[in-house]
Amino acid sequence: MTKFLKQSELTSNWFEIDAKNAVVGRLASIIAMIVRGKNKTTFTPHMDDGDFVVVKNVEQAKFTGKKFKDKKYYRHTGHPGGIKEITPEKLLEKNKPGETLKLAVKRMLPGGVLGRKQLTKVKIYAGEEHPHAAQNPKILDLGKLNSKNLIRN
Repeated sequence: MTKFLKQSELTSNWFEIDAKNAVVGRLASIIAMIVRGKNKTTFTPHMDDGDFVVVKNVEQAKFTGKKFKDKKYYRHTGHPGGIKEITPEKLLEKNKPGETLKLAVKRMLPGGVLGRKQLTKVKIYAGEEHPHAAQNPKILDLGKLNSKNLIRN
């Protein structure tokens, strides 16, 4: 019989990821896996057993190919003819460098209440500094996980 953990038995860790030269999609899949809790042996699909992830230097994350200019994100205002589109290049111009990563992670999480709660565990910052040093996050090196996670110049 499968053992399910109770809410009181859940523990959350903190991870820190440096997004410098990281591929956005690969980075997002790693973050989504950690936030959902799929890296733990106690993974339960209907519970929030995930860990917190702090991502720094998000403005230096890269897209492969022509995605930086050609990829489109769509949203709808709810009014007739209200479909809007934006590219990652325009998001960066609008001074929202973390929005592309946040959208990628959001679309890898389940829809509904659980997915929205898990998305709050992702903390995205431009630059080296972040206010979560007191949590002593474990540093996760993307290059050691897989060499394809980083863009090689």
